[in-house]
Amino acid sequence: MALSALPPTEIAVMRPPDLPQVAALEAAAQAFPWRERHFADSLDAGHRAWVLWQGVQCLGFTLSAHFVDEAHLLNLAVAPAVQRQGLGAKLLRHVLQDAAAADMQRMYLETRASNQRARTLYHAFGFQEIGLRKAYYPNDNGREDALVFCARLDNWKE
Repeated sequence: MALSALPPTEIAVMRPPDLPQVAALEAAAQAFPWRERHFADSLDAGHRAWVLWQGVQCLGFTLSAHFVDEAHLLNLAVAPAVQRQGLGAKLLRHVLQDAAAADMQRMYLETRASNQRARTLYHAFGFQEIGLRKAYYPNDNGREDALVFCARLDNWKE
């Protein structure tokens, strides 16, 4: 599905009625997905949650948590059919701007050490690798390391 042939996208606040589509997208995009209840728990906790819509179709989402002056990107996913078309970058830009507007100073995240596409995206947005979490993620062979990234947010205010 070519994005250029589709209607425009918009980013909106994630709401409980969105969760079935969000969870379905997560299941399609991740080998070890969050369940719908994890998303509901995140909303209940007051995390910042956004959905990328194209009409009534969920193309992606992101969730982050804010603590004092630091943000943590909890999850970001794009539907497999429309990956590599700039939608992940659109979501990441939005979540960085949102965190900066909320006076967060830094954003942290973890990604699988094997996820080169995510690592490339995060580096392009100014994230630096700052650590390693051994055996953080499940994988088909047991566990996989996570790389910890951090970005300063002072340049992301609109």
